Amino acid sequence: MSDTARLDDMTAIPVAPRASRSLADRLWLVAGLIVAGLTLLPIGALVVLAAQPTGDVWSHLIGTVLPRSLQTTFLLLLGVGLITFIIGTGTAWLVTMCRFPGRALFDWALLLPLAVPTYIIAYTYVEILTFTGPVQSLVREIFGFRTSRDYWFPEVRSLGGAIFVMGFVLYPYVYLTTRAALLLQSASTLDVSRTLGAGPTRLFFRVALPLARPAIVVGISLALMECLNDIGAVTFFGVHTLSFSVYDTWVNRSSLAGAAQIACAMLALVFALLWMERRARKGQRFHTPSASYKTLPSYRLSGPRAWLATAACALPVLIGFVFPAALLADYASRRLDDLFDPRLLSAIQNTLVLSVSAALLTVVIGVVLTYAHRVQASRLTLLFGRIASIGYAIPGTVLAVGILIPLANFDNFLDGVARSTFGFSTGLLLIGSGTALVYAYMVRFLAVSYGQIEGGFGKVTPHLDMAARTLGRSSGRILFEVHLPMLRPVLLTALLLAFVDCMKELPATILLRPFNFETLATTVYNAASREAFGEGALPALLIVLVGLVPSVLLARTSARSFRDKASTRF
Repeated sequence: MSDTARLDDMTAIPVAPRASRSLADRLWLVAGLIVAGLTLLPIGALVVLAAQPTGDVWSHLIGTVLPRSLQTTFLLLLGVGLITFIIGTGTAWLVTMCRFPGRALFDWALLLPLAVPTYIIAYTYVEILTFTGPVQSLVREIFGFRTSRDYWFPEVRSLGGAIFVMGFVLYPYVYLTTRAALLLQSASTLDVSRTLGAGPTRLFFRVALPLARPAIVVGISLALMECLNDIGAVTFFGVHTLSFSVYDTWVNRSSLAGAAQIACAMLALVFALLWMERRARKGQRFHTPSASYKTLPSYRLSGPRAWLATAACALPVLIGFVFPAALLADYASRRLDDLFDPRLLSAIQNTLVLSVSAALLTVVIGVVLTYAHRVQASRLTLLFGRIASIGYAIPGTVLAVGILIPLANFDNFLDGVARSTFGFSTGLLLIGSGTALVYAYMVRFLAVSYGQIEGGFGKVTPHLDMAARTLGRSSGRILFEVHLPMLRPVLLTALLLAFVDCMKELPATILLRPFNFETLATTVYNAASREAFGEGALPALLIVLVGLVPSVLLARTSARSFRDKASTRF
């Protein structure tokens, strides 16, 4: 096997032949190296910062804060993982393998909770389930209760409330990956199982579930990393997780080194999740024994079983999207005048500027990294891509700690030079202008655009590169004249996904935003912190409406994949 062939096995991206490389080609390698360095910089700064002494703060943290935070984080991850597993795999099985009323609707509707950030869902459920909310008011009206002492009702601001909310918001990650795995399973395997007498329940637990296990683990890992990143919901519920401890140690205890040490512990947990995800996929190869696909067996449900299946799919959509969206729409409709409030307009403008800037940056860097590997295929350029994907797994609070120090040092250095040389102060140029936020967004969401662009390049045959080379085109001209026009839809999708993720990001925004600088996410957070959720309903609804766009895109992609798969079978 040739070197080029071995490298092609490492990635799906076709590569150009080594013979045509030039100095311009090697510049792509340098660009990839710089980008990878920028992505790793916060992690390096975090480790250096964590090595600094923290006085008696760390002993206090070990004695009082960390044990409770670790226990709470573990229970939160365990509960969310269990709920997302049950809902995600159960609904994926029903939608893929069964026929019942509303199945076509639930195929895409089950993705809708992805449009709503967890902190907004948390705020809405506190409004819905508190003593003055509609649920408890209805209970009192039906049973004639007068005070809260007359009956028992679960406390929503608790660990159980956080598990409930996050489980019903994050299950789509498991639903997406499991549904894709079920669609790709061999119909022959399931047919053989049915021939041997396996019913639907046994087929699910003994055949389909073990075959889909790697995909399920991937989905659960993504959900748990999102759960670990959250700070808005856990703060509102009073749940002291590791993310909250980083925020509390930095902001309230003024110990950045202590926060960095907790952040390093979180990183270890994140890498454990990543290892678990990689381990689940390692050596997992499920091939179809025949080149001809057959339609997956389906079960037409009727009577009570059909309506039970409908209810099982409707419940997550109602809890994870419909009820919160309806409450937001109701609150927002009462404050439409706020739409012209200068503070809200300023928050919208800040959100757009930051999110558009960061999304454009992630797409440009994603193109650089991907094209560097296409031009200079090697283990090194492949490593650059893997490094770029790390940021998505790093919680926003951890990222903020790692970014603040190098940028603050650069700002101070620049200010010192400007004072001594030109006699004026530049102040906190990067941190004060919001550049730190754009940088944080870029590092965190680069994997989103990189994955899309990598897939797009993978579909372009390398013969086009070779033909362009024979016509005398350099690697740069090939990119601008051949690839970018062909990849325009992919680039737009990557831009949109990164934009929405940047717009919803809360932990890094809270910690790195300039003074008196608000975005839509921080406006919602501030209103909820003041127990004035009505003031934050309109910006929250705006976030949800924009967040619907990628959910619809995902649903369309899923439906298209299903149709394509079905067409290959018939």
